[in-house]
Amino acid sequence: MRLKSILASALAVFLAFGASIAARADGDGKTLTIGLIPAENNEEMVQKFEPMRAYLEKSLGHKVKVFTATDYTGVIEAMKKGRLDIAWFGPLSYVLAEEESNAEAFAVGIRKGTNSASYKSIIIAPCSSGIKTIQDLKGKSFAFVDPASTSGCLIPTYLIKKETGMMPQEFFGKIIYAGSHDAAELAVKNGTVDAGADDDITYDNMKAKGLITGTDNCIIKISDPLPGNPLAYRKDMPQDMKDKVKAAFLAAGNEMGGGGFGNISSYVAASPKDYSLIRKLIKELGLRKEQILKK
Repeated sequence: MRLKSILASALAVFLAFGASIAARADGDGKTLTIGLIPAENNEEMVQKFEPMRAYLEKSLGHKVKVFTATDYTGVIEAMKKGRLDIAWFGPLSYVLAEEESNAEAFAVGIRKGTNSASYKSIIIAPCSSGIKTIQDLKGKSFAFVDPASTSGCLIPTYLIKKETGMMPQEFFGKIIYAGSHDAAELAVKNGTVDAGADDDITYDNMKAKGLITGTDNCIIKISDPLPGNPLAYRKDMPQDMKDKVKAAFLAAGNEMGGGGFGNISSYVAASPKDYSLIRKLIKELGLRKEQILKK
């Protein structure tokens, strides 16, 4: 019996030691992981976020890692599985993450040169195509960004339904999902599709880089202002850590002049109620989360 007791104790110590090693290898509680939806090329997204990552690491006294996925659903699922502590979402992907991943919005970025966190969805077509309105797109091919993209899918779907009385699947001859906003722009520019969806942030950024011009892709429809892309943490994160993370982002404007996706100059507080419009549109269009998340 004594031998069995000794062996049991040794096994318990071994398992505890193994768990400790595993915890350190997988993050010892001092590492925070931030997920970024693939609004643009993943490598560029990580590069743009690097100054913010370094700032947060210094401000919080914790190692900070950045995670990207091949689609919006990947970021939502990563938070659901506890692999992410914080994520940068679009309004629609955030609303989905509220339910799927226990996400809670806490901050949103203010774009340089403005006093607003809002942005707009646009529909673009080749300037030389003769396409001037949504009605001109009947039966043509169209590039959405991702089923969980606000400006790249939800809002264009709403605009199309509002103007034609038809859902995109009924209205267009062919639909593709480009995966990112810049990919949708290039699909239009290169003639892969007749038209596509984007946001005004990416459109302006790509024009500034010379990747598209005002004579390549023309805007044929622009939405009303939308609530900005929120940062969200898991609701079950310890409250003291949530307070520190939120404070660090809200101080980023003064500390480092902003940073992140979309030429952000500073951050202001955000809350779940700021995204009621998105919840309303999901209901109005009769969309189910299973459709959007491709489950």
